[in-house]
Amino acid sequence: MRRLSLAERAAGKSVGFVPTMGALHEGHVSLMRRARAENDFVAVSIFVNPTQFGPGEDLERYPRDLERDLDLSAGAGVDAVFAPSAEEMYPKDFSSAVEPGAVAGPLEGASRPGHFRGVATVVAKLFNIVLPDRAYFGQKDAQQLAVIRNLVRGLNFGVQVVACPIVREPDGLAMSSRNAYLNPGERQAALCLARALKTAADLVADGERQATKVAAAMAEEIVEEPLAELDYAAVVDPDSFEDIEKITRPALALLAVRFGRTRLIDNLLLEPAGRSRAGRK
Repeated sequence: MRRLSLAERAAGKSVGFVPTMGALHEGHVSLMRRARAENDFVAVSIFVNPTQFGPGEDLERYPRDLERDLDLSAGAGVDAVFAPSAEEMYPKDFSSAVEPGAVAGPLEGASRPGHFRGVATVVAKLFNIVLPDRAYFGQKDAQQLAVIRNLVRGLNFGVQVVACPIVREPDGLAMSSRNAYLNPGERQAALCLARALKTAADLVADGERQATKVAAAMAEEIVEEPLAELDYAAVVDPDSFEDIEKITRPALALLAVRFGRTRLIDNLLLEPAGRSRAGRK
């Protein structure tokens, strides 16, 4: 992979990169299309990274379908797919890691200890292997995106991090590989995430500026769904992910909710001076 990328760069071509864990869907494909439009050469990685899964999480049952993923990648105009084994990425003598910094502490970091350490480490490794000019990430994993931006700044990677909008199903559910776990009842129940985020947007549009009240309204919407178990509902600064008191400038509404064994996340940028939108461009 590195030799291929170096050859493309030596020929004066720009390299775009989309890191994934496979089980690709239209959200991933939208990243590939963006990369295809903005670069001469496009690489995609497919690697279910074990170091970002905690004890009892879904590493073993995470959906895997490499043949389908390769077909989708080819259809989106991808030039190369890098699909290493865990043994290749983490040999027996592997002992290094990247600490993700303060932005990784709250919310997902608190709910999934060690998760962002694994994310930061594997992304650093992938950047060093693929050597991209631009790397494309979905805004649905908003805190992960902040961690990666912090990583690039802090370790001086020569990579432009490109954030792409959330892609949603027609009924509003954010696309996720984990949606495949949901049974029909849970799939219907999961629409409470979109309803809760709309509640937050409506409150802000109507003049509510107390972040705790907006977060409480989101939580109430989730709690009213019998099949939903709330992990967190929060309104934070979109760069630091620290709690805020008042929504006087763009703020990020965040949710993490369990439906049976499946944990889903979603977010919405709240803009007090105008219309809220899903994701940040």
